[in-house]
Amino acid sequence: MAKICSYCGYTASDESRFCSNCGKEFTNNVVCPSCGRQHGANDHFCPYCGQPTDGTAAPQSQTMQSAQPTSNNAVGTPVEFNVCGVVFRMIPVTGGTFMMGGTLMEMAHASDDEYPAHQVTLDSFMIGETEVTQELWTAVMGKNPSHYRNVDFLPVDHVSWDDCQEFLEKLNELTGKSFRLPTEAEWEFAARGGNLSKGYKFSGSDIIDEVAWYEYNGDEQTHPVAMMKPNELGLYDMTGNVWEWCQDRYGEYSEQPQVNPKGAERGGDRVMRGGGMGEYNNDCRNSARSSDPYYSDNNLVGLRLAL
Repeated sequence: MAKICSYCGYTASDESRFCSNCGKEFTNNVVCPSCGRQHGANDHFCPYCGQPTDGTAAPQSQTMQSAQPTSNNAVGTPVEFNVCGVVFRMIPVTGGTFMMGGTLMEMAHASDDEYPAHQVTLDSFMIGETEVTQELWTAVMGKNPSHYRNVDFLPVDHVSWDDCQEFLEKLNELTGKSFRLPTEAEWEFAARGGNLSKGYKFSGSDIIDEVAWYEYNGDEQTHPVAMMKPNELGLYDMTGNVWEWCQDRYGEYSEQPQVNPKGAERGGDRVMRGGGMGEYNNDCRNSARSSDPYYSDNNLVGLRLAL
């Protein structure tokens, strides 16, 4: 069996003791339970998919330990909400710890802003099963700003980050809840499949055409939500269709382990994730990032709810 270097990802013959690419000594490799790739026996996180190698996270501090999930072996039961006759569903995501950013799986395609990969621990939260539809937006706001229309259950588009804040405020008035945009870390954790992740490059598959509307199949328009294959958590269209606003300000990553990160403290640009129907597959990967000013209403940007 070939050996895979847990430092640089280079593949060598089983007889090799040292990696001929980076010079590091091969460790006793084991197989990742999430993505099936080999990694070092002492690795707490798979260097390819970023998931814990033993099903739990390596202890870092008392604060991090307290945020660990109580259960991570089942998909949460969707919770339905009805607003002005429009029904939408939220999916529970059990909290956990993962490697966020450019892991070895993304190494050949990642941009500079995806580094360094870093450990993130999240509390449990809920996230929208689909992108917010034009039907829901119109029910709450009384108008439809979207560029692409006339098809049932299309995601809303052409909305700025500020527009989303106004929508959320009115939605919360109607429901008595505290809906919000997901943080960038919550978005990536959910896109990767949370604690149920199988280490896919895109959200739900390594084959983008199974899960996304993007440059080569998008036909220059958005598509109804939930038409493609869902990811491990039952979430649709986290890859492709429309970009999705996150709550965070856009900024550089830190290499330090973090608990429930909220993004950069300063800056006018807000994070967008997931790619859209006009993007190439590299821009639709789970770790790919983009940003726009908070007032921008690019017609390929929508949103997904968090709670």
